[in-house]
Amino acid sequence: MGSLDTKIPEASFSEFKPLDPEDFRKQAHRAVDFIADYYNNVESLPVLSSVEPGFLLNSVPDTAPSNPEPLDDILEDVRKVLLPGMTHWASPNFFAYFPATISTAGFIGDMFATSFNSVGFNWLASPTATELEMSVMDWMANLLKLPSSFMFSGTGGGVIQTTTSEAILCTLVTARDRALERVGPGNIAKLVTYSSDQTHLTYAKACKIAGILPSNIRAIETTAEDKFSLSPERLRTCMEADVAAGLVPVFLCVTVGTTSTTAVDPVGALTEVAADFGAWVHVDAAYAGSACICPEFRPYLDGVERANSISMSPHKWFLSYLDCCCLWVKNPELLVQGLNIDPEYLKNKPSQSRKVVDYKDWQVGVGRRFRALRLWFIFRSYGVANLQEHIRSDVALAGIFEGFVVKDPRFEIVVPRRFALVCFRLGPATGEAEGLERLNRALLEEVNATGRVYITHTAVGGLYVLRFAVGATLTEERHVVAAWKLIKETADDLLGKTTRLNKS
Repeated sequence: MGSLDTKIPEASFSEFKPLDPEDFRKQAHRAVDFIADYYNNVESLPVLSSVEPGFLLNSVPDTAPSNPEPLDDILEDVRKVLLPGMTHWASPNFFAYFPATISTAGFIGDMFATSFNSVGFNWLASPTATELEMSVMDWMANLLKLPSSFMFSGTGGGVIQTTTSEAILCTLVTARDRALERVGPGNIAKLVTYSSDQTHLTYAKACKIAGILPSNIRAIETTAEDKFSLSPERLRTCMEADVAAGLVPVFLCVTVGTTSTTAVDPVGALTEVAADFGAWVHVDAAYAGSACICPEFRPYLDGVERANSISMSPHKWFLSYLDCCCLWVKNPELLVQGLNIDPEYLKNKPSQSRKVVDYKDWQVGVGRRFRALRLWFIFRSYGVANLQEHIRSDVALAGIFEGFVVKDPRFEIVVPRRFALVCFRLGPATGEAEGLERLNRALLEEVNATGRVYITHTAVGGLYVLRFAVGATLTEERHVVAAWKLIKETADDLLGKTTRLNKS
């Protein structure tokens, strides 16, 4: 057997330096200038892109460059190639979906999080990242007036997830495992989950991932009479029928601020029903939770002390950038039991002492960003009073838009406004019932086609409804006024065309 050639080749060291501090300083300044100019000019850009599918695939090379390119060339391509295909969520004329808010403090906090590049999967990997997150989660819980049972300073605790999808999945897995301990691990087909038919799609998606049978995922019908909120009486009837059929209620998702209409489920009454059947209650306040930092909106969370978990998403309305979802649980130990994996290579004295929090056991993944820095900078830079004023200002702007709608007899408000979303449509005064959906669809399409504003739609109670969501960070009263003027003028044109067609 011949000997192996163990000669070590002569070392060849590259002069490539992916991070040179002085070069970083220059390029970062250029990038910040570019971003600041973008924020200055985003109002003039079409909110909704009009590009065709494949536009970017046909504009970029098939392979990555072999040699470095100057930053000037890259930024020019951002301007000429990327921006035309962007839907500008930062635009003050963005009134679609729910807002994805931004801020100077949030940006700076994220800059620091990116620069530290902390991968805080356990306490030892980054003690600061872990303990700052624990502190910030208690700050937010205090601001929302959550009971101490949800706080580290009490008997619970909180964690920053990516989005509500992950928050619901983590709590659902915990509830599933708790139920299976009671009824036996082979009985997952008996487990049933509940929500209203207005609950976000993330609930049904989490149920599928967690192994709940599609036939056991309940979406209980809501009505206009109940303002599209989940009825405790209907929930009880549904749960009783399932128990009679030999099924096991395991999880209830209560929503405070649904996506379609910002409907608010009655938290207290629903938790009482769920308690009678031993079901876990999760309160999803992704959007409206931010509003509950204001005393006048806090009653929407009344009864949360009887829930098992609650989440809200600061990236929607708390100036935090995507992604950032706060989840609090009453019994963190149950969450950890469901999500903990403890390989040898991650074992360490602090973790084994059980005196620290290892956030890898509170989430789906292992690695995680230092998201708490964003919230820390936001709290410290703005203070509670300014954050409350930010919420109230958006609500007031939505009230102005609602007033415009109410004063025009051709339009109607479809559901009562609670926060900063107005649900409206061209109403019965403008045509026959069967033609109203077609008319409102045309209004939406023509308004969005101008690129001057972007609004979306939903369907509730058999009606096609337009949604006007105020909340983009840069939005001012003049943008709301201009948006209504455009909607009104477009309606004038559409109704004029309809009248002429009918006469002909």
